Amino acid sequence: MRPYKFGVTEHDPSRTFQGFTLFTPSEGKETFLIDMVGQVAHKWDLATKVGNYAQLLPTGNLLVSCQTAEGPKLAAAGGRLLEMDWDGNILWEHTDHFQHHDFNRCPNGNTAYLAWELIPTEEAGYIVGGIPGSEHEDGGVYCDVVREVNPAGEIVFEWRMMDHFPFEKYPLRANRHRHEFAHANTCFVQQDGNFLLSWRDLDLIALLDRNTNELVWQMEDRKWGGQHDPRRLENGNITIFANGSEQVEAEFSRILELNPETREIVWSYQGSPVDTFFSPRVSGAQRLPNGNTVICEGRPGRLFEVTQEGDIVWEFVSPHENPRGGGMIRQIFRALRYGVDSLEISGRL
Repeated sequence: MRPYKFGVTEHDPSRTFQGFTLFTPSEGKETFLIDMVGQVAHKWDLATKVGNYAQLLPTGNLLVSCQTAEGPKLAAAGGRLLEMDWDGNILWEHTDHFQHHDFNRCPNGNTAYLAWELIPTEEAGYIVGGIPGSEHEDGGVYCDVVREVNPAGEIVFEWRMMDHFPFEKYPLRANRHRHEFAHANTCFVQQDGNFLLSWRDLDLIALLDRNTNELVWQMEDRKWGGQHDPRRLENGNITIFANGSEQVEAEFSRILELNPETREIVWSYQGSPVDTFFSPRVSGAQRLPNGNTVICEGRPGRLFEVTQEGDIVWEFVSPHENPRGGGMIRQIFRALRYGVDSLEISGRL
């Protein structure tokens, strides 16, 4: 549905978490930092199209992925990670043409990211499910790798899905092609250095122990409908954007806060009516210090903030469009809010 208005359409200053919101329109070459009334407070120009999104570091620098032409032809490819200062100067970069989706700066100063590796067709028999004979044109099935590199770009940790993942427990759904297994979209770095991972095509999130290389905790639910952006909260719970796609019944998105020990939903948000909030792909959610949640409804380019009671207290609809395929899109992969007094912002605006 075409929005009635672009920019900020809702703002209750007394109930919002005041700050600046960072987002990068998909297929674009610009990262925007907007204030609470939707004005651009700062902008970074990228040399090439964004890989997926950008984030601010505590130094105020921007960490962003950009696309390279040399990687495999798969959705959400990046390839070049850049750290840029406030003026757009490149301070650090790392190129891995197989990098995709997510990346994070680790507590130790290293950088972790998702990557692909090609498993040749003749060696990929243990990958269960999917459409027979639908392997990638490159000659096999792309599987995920979690890589961590130091500031010099040296790989100091690598977890290969093909070596450690329980493929027999999580087969691809019958309607999925075997181009890749199984579309990881998040590698959220924990304070202890472990990784919270998400595979969209398996409706699976899992905690990877970097010391044992084992998935020490796993949770899946087909009703999540290809989730994105699991995040560990300070209370130990996990939030996810449950996209809600490919459901037998009504399709709609939800934000869920999960207790990983009891596996119960302890808080949730959905639209009212439910079809007023739905993004079948991309998207994310971030819990804010005041208890509100800022949500990126990615496909339509809608960013909004809700209270614990589910009230919308801020909403922004992106006017930025970029070409993809045969048309224009307003998609945003992920957006993040930074407080006025946060390390990322303080003294810079």
